[in-house]
Amino acid sequence: MNSALILIDVQRGFDDPSWGRRDNPDAEANIARLLAHWRGPLVLVRHDSAKPDSPLRPGQDGNRFKPELDGARPDLVFGKRVNSAFHGEVDLHAWLGGRGITDLVLAGVQTNMCVETTARVGGNLGYRVRVVLDATFTFDLEDLTAGQLSRATAANLRGGGFAEIVRTDDVVHPDN
Repeated sequence: MNSALILIDVQRGFDDPSWGRRDNPDAEANIARLLAHWRGPLVLVRHDSAKPDSPLRPGQDGNRFKPELDGARPDLVFGKRVNSAFHGEVDLHAWLGGRGITDLVLAGVQTNMCVETTARVGGNLGYRVRVVLDATFTFDLEDLTAGQLSRATAANLRGGGFAEIVRTDDVVHPDN
């Protein structure tokens, strides 16, 4: 199989109320559905914040993956300190290339930050990228709602030619 599922920052720390109001309460259930049906390489990426007060800082409970990832059997797990999964502790591009992976399926947190940045870099590197938008979520930011930010991410990625925007059902039941 030449597709990899990459789950980005699906961590307990994003349940902290300090993030504010989020969108897509079904994101975790859709991530669990993706995991239950996925048969190709699986990559789990974790944000390891360097900020001392961050719930995503290593050693904090918030740095751990959410329960929906319990039982997952990833082929690769690594941390990163920036938005793109391609700029983490592992050379993701080399790892994917070494396995002949040309297609990426992305889901996780935050839609308009780490998921979008990873999709943009992946698209620039020549991967066929699909972002499973209903398996992502984000938070209100400045004067934009989380829903507006998610729609803007979809428009940016699709309109810029970085990625296809799909739903969980498109991945789980591709023939429908």
